[in-house]
Amino acid sequence: MLKICAICGKSAVAGRAIVHKGLSKKKGGTGKKVVRVTGRVFLPNLQKIHILINNRPKQAYVCTKCIKKGRIKKL
Repeated sequence: MLKICAICGKSAVAGRAIVHKGLSKKKGGTGKKVVRVTGRVFLPNLQKIHILINNRPKQAYVCTKCIKKGRIKKL
């Protein structure tokens, strides 16, 4: 089972983690330099809950935004 929201389809998004080093120019240095760029994954806040899908009970992953907005019917 993929980690995707059953209601809105929200899933993982690829991004980057950028590491800066050095003293900023404002503080008297030569400026911040980019040292390392690594790939990373931003995961949505998914919860595994029992909900009604097509009037049938089912256990599914739902993001917290959908839960807060009341887009689901809990059992």
